[in-house]
Amino acid sequence: MGLFDKLKQGLKKTSQLLNTDVRDLFKSEGRLMDEDLLDEIFATLIKTDMGVAAAQQIVGDIRDRFRARVVKSPEVVEGIKEKLKDLMKQPPEPIRFAAAGPTVIMVCGVNGSGKTTSIAKLSHMFLAENRRIVLGAADTFRAAAVEQLTIWAQRLGTEIVTGPPGSDPASVAHRAVARAIEVDADVCIVDTAGRLQTQQNLMQELSKIHRVLGKQIPEAPHEVLLVLDATTGQNGISQAKHFTEAVQCTGIVLAKLDGTAKGGVVVAIRQEVGLPVKYVGVGEKAEDLALFNPDAFVDAMFEDVG
Repeated sequence: MGLFDKLKQGLKKTSQLLNTDVRDLFKSEGRLMDEDLLDEIFATLIKTDMGVAAAQQIVGDIRDRFRARVVKSPEVVEGIKEKLKDLMKQPPEPIRFAAAGPTVIMVCGVNGSGKTTSIAKLSHMFLAENRRIVLGAADTFRAAAVEQLTIWAQRLGTEIVTGPPGSDPASVAHRAVARAIEVDADVCIVDTAGRLQTQQNLMQELSKIHRVLGKQIPEAPHEVLLVLDATTGQNGISQAKHFTEAVQCTGIVLAKLDGTAKGGVVVAIRQEVGLPVKYVGVGEKAEDLALFNPDAFVDAMFEDVG
């Protein structure tokens, strides 16, 4: 399945919501673009969780383009798509690899965000590129998290470094990177404990892991990926802000996109946090990870709409 088909599959619920709502806004002979219609378009966009700021900008653009004209659905949809693509513009942001030695990727996020599965998907992607991987299970608070990551490591055939339950997460991260250096691995992915962004002591511990990795390899971690659950919608924005303050996140992996009609949250995250969305999870299989492409994303979001 190609990138666009994966995105289309992942955004199916969002696309269905938009299709139903947009279809209901227009008559077959068209409709006058007045403030009532603009308000209805705004309400439809808000349902996707793209945020008030983005929805207002899109509606403002539509007002300027079509003011006092009788319009049909397809031309309005095209106008919305153009403005959305403009708002979401970002260069492709794949992983930035280290110039030499292992590339260290730290992965963080709240419990249940899809962190472990996202690590498995990233690992699968790197293995397909013939890169050698070491995983570090630094979520030592939950035995189930270590167990889950270990099962994925066995399934994928990658090495994993673990520690006893309750042991110092930073020491596990340290040993994982040391092992990656020892075996000349290309990538070391360090999992961290899922936590709420409001738990200060745990956020400080994340900062400690970040510092430890930096002492081992200058410039490490090369990437700090925040896994956000797309189904949480706008709540993802406050998560992104808090985690970025603690560990200087470099990008977002948006998980569980296929389970929600709130695909528009990507727009809000880009606008309000400024972090690039690097990958989107579009299913449950190891291969269901797509490099984020704003134009393809918008096209998939509005597939069959209009």
